[in-house]
Amino acid sequence: MKTQLAIALALGAVTTAALAGPIEEQIRFRQSAYSFLGWNTAKIKAQAADHPETFNKDQVVAAANAIAAVANANLLELYGPGTDQGIGWKPTRLKPEYFQKQAEVKELEATFIKEANELQKVAEDGDVGEIKAQFGKLSASCKGCHDLVRVRE
Repeated sequence: MKTQLAIALALGAVTTAALAGPIEEQIRFRQSAYSFLGWNTAKIKAQAADHPETFNKDQVVAAANAIAAVANANLLELYGPGTDQGIGWKPTRLKPEYFQKQAEVKELEATFIKEANELQKVAEDGDVGEIKAQFGKLSASCKGCHDLVRVRE
C-alpha cells in the first residue's frame, strides 16, 4: 500500500512537471507571471503611495484583480526540478536552496495569496489609506520570498 502511494505521488509530481513544460518554458512562464505582477504592483504603488492625488479607483481595482488572479494561479507548478538553472527570457534567479526550503516556500506562498486577496477586497472599497497599508503587506510578502529563494542582481 505504501509503495503504491509513493508511486502515485511520484507520478503526480512527474505529471505536474510535464504539464508545466520543459525547464526553459517553466522559467519563461514564471518570469512572465512575475513581470506581470510587477507591472500591476507598480500601478498600485503609483496610485496609492507615490501620487495619491491622482488616485483612480478603477485602475487600482483592475491591478488588484490581476495580482489576485496571478497569486491564485498556483505559480509553484512552475518551479519544477532543474528550474534553478537555465534560461527563460533571461537567466533564472532562483536559488538552488529553493528545493530544500519547501515548507517555508509554501508558507510564504500562502501569505502572498492571502495578502493579494485582501488587497483585492480593500481596493474595491477605494480607501487610499487602507489600500496603501494592504499594499505594504503584499510587498512584504513578496520581499520575504525574494529574500529566501531569489538571487540578488
